[in-house]
Amino acid sequence: MLQNGLAPRVVILWACLIFCRAQDFLTTLADPANQWAPTTTISTPDSQGFVDATLRWDIYAPPTYSVAISPGTESDVRKAVELATSHNVPFLATDGRHGYTTTLGSLHGGLAIDLSKLDSVVVDAESGTVVVGGGALVSQIPDPVYNAGFEIQTITSQCPGMLGSTLGAGVGRDEGRYGLMIDALESVRLVTADARLIEVSETSNSDLFWAIRGAGANFGVVTSATYRLHAITDTNRQVTSIDMMIPMNMSSEFFETIVSSFNGSLPPLLAAETLITYDAASNAPLLLSNWVYYGPESEAQEVLAPILDLKPPVVATTVVPWSGLLDTVLFGSDQSNCVKNRSASLFGVNMRSMSAPTYQNAVGKMAQFYADDPNGRGSILTLEMFPNQAAIAIPDSATAYPWRETIASLLIIMVDPDDEAEELAREIRSDFAATSGYPELAVYVSYAHGDESLEQIYGSTKLPRLTALKKEWDPSNVFGFNNPIPTSYP
Repeated sequence: MLQNGLAPRVVILWACLIFCRAQDFLTTLADPANQWAPTTTISTPDSQGFVDATLRWDIYAPPTYSVAISPGTESDVRKAVELATSHNVPFLATDGRHGYTTTLGSLHGGLAIDLSKLDSVVVDAESGTVVVGGGALVSQIPDPVYNAGFEIQTITSQCPGMLGSTLGAGVGRDEGRYGLMIDALESVRLVTADARLIEVSETSNSDLFWAIRGAGANFGVVTSATYRLHAITDTNRQVTSIDMMIPMNMSSEFFETIVSSFNGSLPPLLAAETLITYDAASNAPLLLSNWVYYGPESEAQEVLAPILDLKPPVVATTVVPWSGLLDTVLFGSDQSNCVKNRSASLFGVNMRSMSAPTYQNAVGKMAQFYADDPNGRGSILTLEMFPNQAAIAIPDSATAYPWRETIASLLIIMVDPDDEAEELAREIRSDFAATSGYPELAVYVSYAHGDESLEQIYGSTKLPRLTALKKEWDPSNVFGFNNPIPTSYP
């Protein structure tokens, strides 16, 4: 009886402690002695400002906050970290709030540090670089960069934050030409666990620079970053985007053609993204496939002849400048995918070899799932195929990112999932891992669900150095909510 009566008391006490801590810390934040910049704002859960500062793309396993601060200067970011750590208040700094790993849900009643006001994008044409503020979204990058005569590698969606996407590695269509997003990174300004604002680069805190390129969420708050740009020339001025709809009765031949034509041999100028989604008209899965070729339409048609020869019933070709690509691909659907406040459970898996039977098996399983669960018909599988020639030209030892040899990834997105949907997602993940060419599941940190082992996310060869650096730079684990790295290994 004592134990049965004790449990609710513990919950009530825990809730009270969080509430009391929040009230005390709010008083601390609001103290005029802090001398916040005029552009810095503090908000509480009863305000629209708080909603704006904490609204997430995915709310499946979200962190919770008692107060939010939106710093107007990087000095105020440092000050916010200093106050939070000195008062033992957990915190999370965010840009696009697009992260979805379930480990984020271990933060309860903390401080949200919303970086959205630090969203500057400043191109220096003379040096061929761009300085991006910690709160800038990917959508804010293409126009100023392109208008200055340059381009830069990015991820495939516009709504995540530029810096948050970079710190995991920044996989995307440009890996064949320019490498990962971390390969364009020259330096960052970073607030450490002990609230110092430091420069991090190859020549300043170089060990930390190694770590943040692949595991950056574990080591600090990046307030700005400097990237190298690539000049636009006549040879890369045009980008061809070809979208296709592939009905279920053509999916097997489609996947067999992809694997026979491009398994490990995707040209550096070609990248693909294929979605397995539900089609209400046919009451069956439909494949939406986008192929991007960095060059004129005539060359794209020649490179994609094996796929186009299948005669997909719907083919839409668009030639755009680089700056217009993200608005164009997959029938211009990216903005609709950026709608926030959805509940989705996501799982990822890397591949260094592709298997057509595995892909087709997944189509069959999703067909059965769509038929059995009408509520799950918003769920999709996304197969990414990116060339990796420039990515693997960078030595593996150069950065903490462990999966440069990856040629394809699968992202499983189960919308409003029940237990059966979760079980199916794990089953499909296991199917792909078994034929991936890796000895076990391997997953890009930004695609991790949160149930994977450290080795499956960060790679066993990287962990000894990562954990040693974690012990040096964040021994108290204040940056411990986003697929956290421990301070010792094994």
